[in-house]
Amino acid sequence: MSKVSYYTEEGLKKLREELRQLKDIERPKASQAIAEARDKGDLSENAEYDAAKEAQGMLEMRISKLEGQLAGARLIDESQLDTSKALVLSKVKIKNQTNGMEMVYTLVADGEADLASGRISVNSPIGKGLLGKSVGEVAEIQVPNGVMKFDILEISR
Repeated sequence: MSKVSYYTEEGLKKLREELRQLKDIERPKASQAIAEARDKGDLSENAEYDAAKEAQGMLEMRISKLEGQLAGARLIDESQLDTSKALVLSKVKIKNQTNGMEMVYTLVADGEADLASGRISVNSPIGKGLLGKSVGEVAEIQVPNGVMKFDILEISR
């Protein structure tokens, strides 16, 4: 049974496009590489053939993983989300109580997380700690270094 994950329309489109690319373009390339290596003679001593077969195995594993992700993927209906609490797709402005630094994070599904653009997974320690919190609450988040406390300043979509 596949795990259910929630995606934005953009994230789901990206996942489907990657799967299409692997199936329609990369898979035929892998088959062609195996055929070319097979034509070179004795398979028992053919490193090219072994490498091509291994690459094909890795490709098929990636395709299988993406198909599993898509099977459990659900599109998030943003119009139905509660804006009073931090949920998936919420943009949360927080302030670190220790150093006073303010940060803005958008809570997203695992497959869409990108810290450089401020998108953190709801399954990350900070993401889990922010889920369900409202403006004015303090999120106490267990991190490897101890417990961090963040003031929830603002929640938006």
